[in-house]
Amino acid sequence: MKIYSIITIFTTSLSMIACGQTMKNKQKTEIQSSKKQQTMDVSKITDATVKQAIEALQAGDKNWYNFFTENPVMTDDGHTVDFKSFFSNALGKEMFLSIDRVENEGKDIYGNFKAGQWGTFPVFFKFHKNPEGKFERLDIGQSK
Repeated sequence: MKIYSIITIFTTSLSMIACGQTMKNKQKTEIQSSKKQQTMDVSKITDATVKQAIEALQAGDKNWYNFFTENPVMTDDGHTVDFKSFFSNALGKEMFLSIDRVENEGKDIYGNFKAGQWGTFPVFFKFHKNPEGKFERLDIGQSK
């Protein structure tokens, strides 16, 4: 009788472990699928440097900062803000959900943007290059 109980408990335990592993694998697959769905089409962006910068922004990659001068000017809805401070909070949490329009030779990007606690809304990012090809200014804000 004891051996039968031990075998039953052992078999039940193995079944539960297998079920738990299946659930973990399913959750992992769902997370990977969700990340793939977040990939956004950047093919509309015609300026190569802007495209690379937006790809870094989308990935939450700190390489984003390398596209800019040491102290770029930044405005948010017309108000001057500190670029590094702003993106230290936003990078990896905020991103474009879609690129709807590109203007000014690929340097002005319009699209739907997920802005963390602020929600999702249409925005513009306007990149300004210096003669060396780095961005010296970034204007962002809500678009109409």
